[in-house]
Amino acid sequence: MRLSQFFLPTLKEDPKEAQIVSHRLMLRAGMIQQSSAGIYSWLPLGHRVLKNIENIVREEQNRAGALEILMPTLQPADLWRESGRYDDYGKEMLRITDRHDRDMLYGPTNEEQVTDIFRSHVKSYKNLPLNLYHIQWKFRDEVRPRFGIMRGREFLMKDAYSFDLDYEGSKIAYNNMFVAYLKTFARLGIKAIPLRADTGPIGGDLSHEFIVLADTGESEVFYHKDLLTLDTPTEAAYSPDQLQSIVDEWTGYYAAADDMHDAATCDVAAGDLITRRGIEVGHIFHFGDKYSKAMGASVAGPDGKETLVSMGSYGIGVSRLVGGIIEASHDENGIVWPASVAPFDVGLINLKSGDDACDAACEDFYGKLISAGADVLYDETSGRAGEKFAKMDLIGLPWQATIGPRGVKAGVVEVKNRASGDKQELSLDDALQLLVG
Repeated sequence: MRLSQFFLPTLKEDPKEAQIVSHRLMLRAGMIQQSSAGIYSWLPLGHRVLKNIENIVREEQNRAGALEILMPTLQPADLWRESGRYDDYGKEMLRITDRHDRDMLYGPTNEEQVTDIFRSHVKSYKNLPLNLYHIQWKFRDEVRPRFGIMRGREFLMKDAYSFDLDYEGSKIAYNNMFVAYLKTFARLGIKAIPLRADTGPIGGDLSHEFIVLADTGESEVFYHKDLLTLDTPTEAAYSPDQLQSIVDEWTGYYAAADDMHDAATCDVAAGDLITRRGIEVGHIFHFGDKYSKAMGASVAGPDGKETLVSMGSYGIGVSRLVGGIIEASHDENGIVWPASVAPFDVGLINLKSGDDACDAACEDFYGKLISAGADVLYDETSGRAGEKFAKMDLIGLPWQATIGPRGVKAGVVEVKNRASGDKQELSLDDALQLLVG
């Protein structure tokens, strides 16, 4: 993609309304634009990152055996009245009346909707276990939306829902999603810590939230130092016993957010207890028959008797992850994207656009990068060198490749690793090999 043809409305100064790093950098990098309080348009650069994260989340859900569907953003209030949550949920739920005076709502979550789908079609235990998920926009009418997409009203979320015949089966489903989340966050280039969590308005008796460590995080997190040394599971599939062992290992170390931490009962030695800030990016729940009982979601069991299914739900904040990754990975010059989610692989800089030799060398190298499968943002504009470097640092692409008159004469490309800042001059062939492997 040529920069001259790309819509990238960057800002030189920090926006006054931005209070945290991710909000500031997303606005400066031209990733988003506010539409109204807590609601944003995603511009091309931000949309690319959003889609990269979404695709990784989708791939790991599919590998874990979940089946993708798509449920509506607007839901009938009657479903929520069945579960008892319509009046209990609070003012965060945006309630709507359509032209036929039917009560509707903009869904903040989908337990009722998916339970209705299940009870309409699944009648036998032979169709279990089942896990349905979608990636859809949600709305929660925050009293005071702030921090950009981190505490917005409209957000993109992956929510999955498991259905099993009994508690034992649903616990396997829960553990399977727990492990899938560890794999997902590792692929996104971040270290997420699972914490025992309050079940909140979702309900249930078992819940974990996944926290990304960041100095600007919203919560204070207390954890055993050895938790960060654990290896992420890598096998494609695990037996129920193996799943339980992995969960036991990751939850065997002390880890709690400030709302669950009790210094009086924490038995971790002072030298082993780490205190950091963290951002919630995922939350999983096991709630048994909370919704199946209220909404009549049952199947015929092996003995022919009707049995209420045991359920769980599993959320990942896809749009929130964009901000969370930035909070955890940035420096004084801008964003530092992990390669897996970066909007482009390489930023190619022509230091002297209009110079025939520079233009020819850049065009040739650009073509070779594209042919080798790299996703490239090519700055062939007439801006000054300092401006070009600053823009590339701001948007945080993993690699920068710079070609100028001196490099053309020497037959070299200057290659910079954005994360480390290391620079090296390489031949065209060596630079190509480094950038595309």
